[in-house]
Amino acid sequence: MIIVVTGMVGLDKKQYLQEVCVSAKARGRKVALCNVGDMMYAEAPDISPGRILDIPLKRLHLLRRSVFKDIIARSNEAECLIVNTHATFRWHHGLFPAFDFDLMRQLNADMYVCLVGGADMLHVRLAGRGPKHHRLKDLLVWREEEILATQMMRQGVNEDALYYCLARGAGSGTVETFYRLAFEGERSKTYLSFPMTHVADKPEVVEEINRFRDAMRGPFICFDPADVEEAYLPYRARKAMAKGLDYMEVSALGKKVKFSLGEVLDIESDINSQIYARDFALIDQSDMIISFIPELADGSAAVSSGVERELQHAHEAAKEVYVIWPARVRPSVFVTQTATRVFEDTVEALRFFEEKGYSKC
Repeated sequence: MIIVVTGMVGLDKKQYLQEVCVSAKARGRKVALCNVGDMMYAEAPDISPGRILDIPLKRLHLLRRSVFKDIIARSNEAECLIVNTHATFRWHHGLFPAFDFDLMRQLNADMYVCLVGGADMLHVRLAGRGPKHHRLKDLLVWREEEILATQMMRQGVNEDALYYCLARGAGSGTVETFYRLAFEGERSKTYLSFPMTHVADKPEVVEEINRFRDAMRGPFICFDPADVEEAYLPYRARKAMAKGLDYMEVSALGKKVKFSLGEVLDIESDINSQIYARDFALIDQSDMIISFIPELADGSAAVSSGVERELQHAHEAAKEVYVIWPARVRPSVFVTQTATRVFEDTVEALRFFEEKGYSKC
């Protein structure tokens, strides 16, 4: 098994993948991790840390090719090899690829995973490296470029190889999800659907949603849109503006961060368009969708237009569509007509999934 992992700067992929390797080792799996950046620095000790993108492109290209030839040789012996790299770079040279098709074809990976992260977390990690040289807009552009280039890499090498877009999440985040994708591919993959922004100020509802998310992670490989939650940024920005402020403060990775309202509101359309595209892509790479529609204090259902659109997209993509609807009001035909089955609560849904064999691996 050879897995190529891409993702933009600011994700801290190295630590994340080291945690994947530790998890795999604890379960008797032998996983070798090749960090392309570290290997390039090791091969060129004259280059100061953090300055490798400043060298001439020709030397950078030759250095990368040399390292990838070493990785290809190592892949012939490893039981499982994870290659931590990038698909693109955007630097003083402009935008340029970080891979060579001929060498990627020789490597012939079985799986490509593009890791993504939220703009708030990316900002915190990059700001911790030194003076800020990016805008929030830049982070969203770099992320989108990396996703597209990874898809092109896989298509140009082997369209039969697996491809997943996976959110890194905070802390250990989706380490278990990555492990299951790599070694427990027989598990069903599901997209978790639930209201987010318009229930953000209802802590009891958020807690109920979190219990649903935790329960589904037991039997399934879950793709969770909350692992990249950015819609709250413009929402909070408008509330701050209503108070007469010109900045907003948020918490990310345990740190308090201030953003100017203008910078946040400037990326609102980008956030919305990327959520739209990314969530549909996550549905497409899943076997099913499980949607949780919590009940509000007045007995109504917290169903959003986004959730209904996700259900419709999954239905039209011939996915299994399951809805957990605990609210007293009956679901509309726009829910029942797309659903494979509707449950009254999470317990009933889990019982059904166990009977179907989804809880077995």
